[in-house]
Amino acid sequence: MPKSLRPRRSVLYMPGSNARAQEKAKGLAADGLILDLEDAVAPGAKAEAREIVCANAASGDYGKREIIIRVNGLDTPWGRDDIIAASKAAPDAILLPKVESAAQIHELEKLMVENGAPDTTSIWCMMETPLGILKAEEIASASKRIDCFVMGTSDLVKELQAQHTAMRLPVITSLGLCLLAGRAYGLTVLDGVYLDLGDDDGYRASCVQGLELGFDGKTLIHPRQLDAANEVFAPSADEVVYSRRVIEAFEQAEKEGKGVVLVDGKLVENLHVEIAKAKVALADAIDEMAS
Repeated sequence: MPKSLRPRRSVLYMPGSNARAQEKAKGLAADGLILDLEDAVAPGAKAEAREIVCANAASGDYGKREIIIRVNGLDTPWGRDDIIAASKAAPDAILLPKVESAAQIHELEKLMVENGAPDTTSIWCMMETPLGILKAEEIASASKRIDCFVMGTSDLVKELQAQHTAMRLPVITSLGLCLLAGRAYGLTVLDGVYLDLGDDDGYRASCVQGLELGFDGKTLIHPRQLDAANEVFAPSADEVVYSRRVIEAFEQAEKEGKGVVLVDGKLVENLHVEIAKAKVALADAIDEMAS
């Protein structure tokens, strides 16, 4: 089970230099917002974007939405200053791009601690290079602050010299390795973005594939993608009803000393109960966020 039970069905990238978009995001049905200082910001606008993003992250104006700041890499002219400012703003998480080693995480964490980042500010890792994928287990275990892997599939496809395909076979091994490492260390793992805003059917199919592979949610590039992600990555009403029945039946069987439980003619074991409890917990967390 992931460390966090917070819903992360939909996590939307927001350009760090676009103050208007970040203001409008306060009314969006996103589980999380990534305020982006990296790819979405031109070099000349980095300092101004940093001020906008950190002020918004510290404002407390985004309700129950999770706020994540994506900083520039530590090997860039802006990364260190981004991390110092983000630590003081105390977002829910700091997202480091192109993570390839435990050493990068240790350097990030050291800067966070030195600059007052509270224990509640976790570390998220962009997994988007071949070396990063190969070091997924090392990275996942590098710090107790690490809470989430974010797949950077666009960069990964480029680095692999592969192609974007409907079934994503060129990156399926990479996705699987990160899911394995993430699950082994209790992390949330978020699927990469879908780039074609004009292909609603393809986008929904990508969400469904992500759910089937085991992802907790999807990163998004436009608000129009929110509804499908929120629907696909949430347990359906029928699933929640069935899950509650499984839990109740198993608990009743335990009270009666029975070793075999059947629900709708299907054998129920401990693993099914764990799955059912996870679905109910997620549904409850989604309801709590909406209230």
